[in-house]
Amino acid sequence: LHIADATARQLQADGIQRVGLLGTRFTMEQDFYKGRLQDKFGLEVVVPGEAQRERVHRIIYDELCLGEIRDASRAEYLAIISALADAGAQAVILGCTEIALLVGEAEAAVPLYDTTAIHAEAAVTLALA
Repeated sequence: LHIADATARQLQADGIQRVGLLGTRFTMEQDFYKGRLQDKFGLEVVVPGEAQRERVHRIIYDELCLGEIRDASRAEYLAIISALADAGAQAVILGCTEIALLVGEAEAAVPLYDTTAIHAEAAVTLALA
């Protein structure tokens, strides 16, 4: 049960075709997640620019992984999410478990997809099948 597959199926069920992706630098830049969404599911994936990717990555490791939740970082993430929406993203994937600690869907310009919750729900569905 691949986390990207469960997320892609939910996106497709919701009619999302162009999605933003936030996560660690590795998640945003390497193909193990982004490439799978594109190649296996035909989703168009957009990621922040290089400086924004670095900021997203740094906040994850230097703050969120340490349990630090800062309003300034929340504002930066919301600005990055808005920029992804401005670039045509219909929704944004929270591709790291810690990001949901910082931002919620009520604050965002577009729907947010928490991969941890989606993956857990898919696992329960599979287990009960």
